[in-house]
Amino acid sequence: MSDSSAASCCSMPAHATVSADGRVDLLATSGDHVECPVMGGTVVRAQAEAAGLFRDYDGTRYYFCCAGCAPRFDADPARYAAVA
Repeated sequence: MSDSSAASCCSMPAHATVSADGRVDLLATSGDHVECPVMGGTVVRAQAEAAGLFRDYDGTRYYFCCAGCAPRFDADPARYAAVA
């Protein structure tokens, strides 16, 4: 999903950096990148950190592409940590 023009889990194009209403797209293509363990999209680490879109689990920090991914991760962190 990170290299396609498909929408993110936030219904934003994966290649955009700012949505029409001014929200920052955390799937932007600049900066230090990590992969969202839930949706698999590329996430700009600094932007996710600033937005609070991360969780620490078993000594590792996981970053998310949108606020919807954090609750999914919280429900079964071992499942998503194994994928990452």
